[in-house]
Amino acid sequence: QIPVGSEIKGMNILGLVMFALVLGVALKKLGPEGEDLIRFFNSFNEATMVLVTWIMWYVPIGIMFLVGSKIVEMEDIVLLVTSLGKYIFASILGHIIHGGIILPLIYFAATRQNPYLMGHSEHPGALCFISPCSAPSSATLPSMIKCIEENNKVDKRIS
Repeated sequence: QIPVGSEIKGMNILGLVMFALVLGVALKKLGPEGEDLIRFFNSFNEATMVLVTWIMWYVPIGIMFLVGSKIVEMEDIVLLVTSLGKYIFASILGHIIHGGIILPLIYFAATRQNPYLMGHSEHPGALCFISPCSAPSSATLPSMIKCIEENNKVDKRIS
């Protein structure tokens, strides 16, 4: 069965990405005339990064109160603590294995450079990733991009 456009629910992400790519190429082809709109989008991006930073600072407080209200409602605290402890242990162990072993091995295999030297300069973004508010890409991406640009001197167009 071939889906018809009216049967598909949700946003057309592929169309949005293609439009953004074509618009970017068109603005670059305009030269100086397109620079004003490019500067607008860069300013809009910076403002969005500031908003995401504010959200990242205040969301853990809200989550703390949400979790606290559920803890107060629970009858068997011992079951909660053991279940939560197992979850926290599994989460930390997974982060250590993935971030401390797997990703550095991939980086070393691709670049033949010490991955821990580059990872050291990205630690604010990595700490943000393991915070309670980490929707892994949406909240941590701005801080990782900032770390990569400032600490590792990666060109803004690449990051």
